[in-house]
Amino acid sequence: MVSVRTINLTKTFGDVIAVYKATLNIEKGEFFTLLGPSGCGKTTTLRMIAGFYTPDEGEIYFDDKLMNNVPPHMRNTGMVFQNYALWPHMTVFDNIAYGLKIRRLSKEEIKKRVAWALKLVKLEGLENRLPSHLSGGQQQRVALARALVIEPDVLLLDEPLSNLDAKLRIATRSEIKKIQKKLGITTIYVTHDQEEALAISDRIAVMNQGKIEQVGTPREIYEQPKNEFIADFIGVTNFLKGVVSQIKENTVTVELSNNIMIEAFKPKEVLKEGDTVVCAIRPEAITIEHVHESKAINSIIGKVELSTYLGKTVRYEVDVNGEVLIVEDVNPLKRKLFKEGEKVLLIFPPETVRIFK
Repeated sequence: MVSVRTINLTKTFGDVIAVYKATLNIEKGEFFTLLGPSGCGKTTTLRMIAGFYTPDEGEIYFDDKLMNNVPPHMRNTGMVFQNYALWPHMTVFDNIAYGLKIRRLSKEEIKKRVAWALKLVKLEGLENRLPSHLSGGQQQRVALARALVIEPDVLLLDEPLSNLDAKLRIATRSEIKKIQKKLGITTIYVTHDQEEALAISDRIAVMNQGKIEQVGTPREIYEQPKNEFIADFIGVTNFLKGVVSQIKENTVTVELSNNIMIEAFKPKEVLKEGDTVVCAIRPEAITIEHVHESKAINSIIGKVELSTYLGKTVRYEVDVNGEVLIVEDVNPLKRKLFKEGEKVLLIFPPETVRIFK
């Protein structure tokens, strides 16, 4: 296990700044994910760590060793590519053994390590098959075994599940997480899939336009996004524009454009009355009920415009004086379904509202 550090890592391609001053501290044995939309710089960052790209500025360290001028094959990283990059003419055994043969290990040692890797990824008995005779999920596991069999200091995965169907993707990401925890290997994972990042990571770095916007645990990223971009990119969020009308010791009152007043916990940013702000509210933070008298803070009446049954949840679009709020109601088996056109009461505590200036 090694730690990985990048300091002000920058890479340009012509006039395009792919990565700008990316500073990361990835701990030993950590499962760390680079998350962001296409073109945000996450794969470029991974390839600089692997040694495939040379940074224009900045430094890369494995523990305390500067790696900038160390060639890729000397960094002892294992890479899993998006398209698996398996040799089509080689058997599963030979694909996995490829890196070991380059390292000139003995036949006995190669056989021993490949058997270990096959067992690890649950592919025993398939060592003589060609990649074309494997499913997509099996090919992905061969690629993972090939990366792990060399016993790398750092495991690098670049969108490894993007070619799998949804159900297999969920099952495979769980297997990758279990293997990573079992081996305790420092892992850097690239994905644009927010749910995948939340499910698999110890910590996440959210990237946008080459910059790192926020680093934190999945829960911190989801519940405490630092800005509007992160709140919008991670999951579903309601955004309501308004003006600060009152500032108290712990809360802020915001008047929305439709004349509704809501309260939110005071953010770290300095606010003053009259500031234009955006209030962010997660759909699952809103409770939907029949209309009744309520003394709860942030109790507002609206009308159901659309009801979408999704099995474990029901998604409602509720019109509140011209503003449409998305509401996620959990466990509809034990709840009444509200009909389109029905008036409802929406309640959301101040602590569930985040304010962005």
